[in-house]
Amino acid sequence: MLWNNDYSFIEHPFEKEADLEEAINIVTPALFGVHRIYLETKRKIGQKGKTQNIPDAYLIDLTSIKRPKLFVVENEIEAHDPIKHIAIQVLQFSLSFETSPSRVKSIIKEALLKDMPAQKKCENYAAKNGFDNVDFLLESMIFGNAKFNALVIIDKVSEELEKVLISRFQFPVEIITLNRFTNERGEALYDFEPFLQDVIGTDSREPQSSIDPSEIDTIVVPAQDEGFENVFLGEHRWYAIRIHSSMINRIKNIASYRVSPTSAITHIAKVGSINQWEDTNKYVVNFVGSAQEIRPIKLIVGGNTKAPQAPRYAAKARLLEAQNLDQAF
Repeated sequence: MLWNNDYSFIEHPFEKEADLEEAINIVTPALFGVHRIYLETKRKIGQKGKTQNIPDAYLIDLTSIKRPKLFVVENEIEAHDPIKHIAIQVLQFSLSFETSPSRVKSIIKEALLKDMPAQKKCENYAAKNGFDNVDFLLESMIFGNAKFNALVIIDKVSEELEKVLISRFQFPVEIITLNRFTNERGEALYDFEPFLQDVIGTDSREPQSSIDPSEIDTIVVPAQDEGFENVFLGEHRWYAIRIHSSMINRIKNIASYRVSPTSAITHIAKVGSINQWEDTNKYVVNFVGSAQEIRPIKLIVGGNTKAPQAPRYAAKARLLEAQNLDQAF
């Protein structure tokens, strides 16, 4: 329940996938931010005689000026046996995408032509960032190896589903949960975390990061003294971490933010491998050798950046130049 002096908002589960999709369209600006374009277009992809299916939508991610991305979207509600249904759908999406990139490009071009603000946003992005036109922009996101990215939007996600998506696929799969609450007047509130908010700092409590997502190469993890000494320094690894699937291939280093009273990033290590942690929906980061001590990057009391309470993403070059956390992120 969500409550104030005037109203009580009770969870109002989505009964149909269409209800979830309606909610997505309502919250799109806050869910995805100004640098992403959500295109709800249901068209078949894949080669005739091979795997074919119909994605629910596409998400064009223009947050990076160097490396734009495309996500193929599957919208689903928990009542539809998400483990079996989503696992099959996501796998089929990847197969269909790989065999028909020209078809995918054509579908997205047609969807953009029906959404002139989105078309204009792509045109402006292309002109500003060295792409000849929208055609070249789309080709940079669709053609070539390792271009497939999946996004699952669901009302509830179980640990079992997260484990399946971590352990069964070799391509990135991001997950967003979206829930609805309504009051007696039929007014609605929606509960969600903005897409990849901890990657580019879209949390309203902090200014947006000036780091281009393509420059991210380091994950910063908060650590208590005991864990820091015994595991980060003693075992040359850090485990049971939540990491965005789409960021794993970018992470080359791991840094430790030591919580109060140290309140600073003090060590960094080169990453050797990132693997699923035991039978969980989390990861273990294994180091290449010992972590190296660096000049402390201190928390500024009252500064723009709050003390990390969960993993944050950064660029090593920027970390090593930073005097404090505000400069680091």
